[in-house]
Amino acid sequence: MAEIVIKIDGMSCQHCVARVKKALDGIAGITESNVTVGSATVKYDESKVQSENIIAAIEKAGYKTVNS
Repeated sequence: MAEIVIKIDGMSCQHCVARVKKALDGIAGITESNVTVGSATVKYDESKVQSENIIAAIEKAGYKTVNS
């Protein structure tokens, strides 16, 4: 298991949190996601998903990720 903490720009409310959480929960290989306004902590199985895929899903949901 791996864990990544991603800083996210453009989030301002619980709707944003729900949107990012939904995007992350739709990815096979993510075992746990904790999303708050401005960041996400994700635990995932590296054999099923890569960190780049997680970041891409957040960006596809309409938010900008910031290098940690």
